Amino acid sequence: MGVAQRQSAAPFVPSGAGIDELREAASGCRGCSLYRDATQTVFGQGSPRARLMMIGEQPGDREDRQGAPFVGPAGRLLNRALEEAGLPRDSVYLTNAVKHFKFERVHGKQRIHKKPSRTEVVACWPWLAAELGVVRPEFAVCLGATAAQALLGTSFRVTAHRGELLDGPRYADDADPLVVVATVHPSSVLRAPDPEAREDAYRRLVADLGVAASAMAGW
Repeated sequence: MGVAQRQSAAPFVPSGAGIDELREAASGCRGCSLYRDATQTVFGQGSPRARLMMIGEQPGDREDRQGAPFVGPAGRLLNRALEEAGLPRDSVYLTNAVKHFKFERVHGKQRIHKKPSRTEVVACWPWLAAELGVVRPEFAVCLGATAAQALLGTSFRVTAHRGELLDGPRYADDADPLVVVATVHPSSVLRAPDPEAREDAYRRLVADLGVAASAMAGW
């Protein structure tokens, strides 16, 4: 059996656990090698009965240090976008497809985000599946390609289908399929090359979030 096949969080996920028990168990996850360099596991946070789950790629440097999702610059931008779209942060559950920060060091101490591999995303899937099973959201917003492909398959392209209402997976036998909206990760807005481009990217992000808000209002 190859290394990629052996990597999985499944042995660390307790059966029948609630969110608090899952969070505690995730702190000891050794399902892939990312735990070795990360400061800590960054588990999801938010309303445990939220109708909407927002899923990003992985924690960043600030999240890794503080142990909470979306607390850095991208998280602050997301908070503002959520408010404008009518989805205040305390009404949603926020998490990531991968629970440990993957990075490379530059200039000695600076830690720069590095995209997780498909193997690492698959290895971490049992945690996201467990969160879905406990929170039981009706809707999900995928922030970026890694999150979208974790839910919708590797052939999915955010650029082709952003802002659309999509049929997602059925996370439990007694649950309806998720309604999914895919959009860009807020960090990509911050990386836009100039103020005009950043404002345009931000407005498109708010519009995509608004699709989810409108769908929820009419459901």
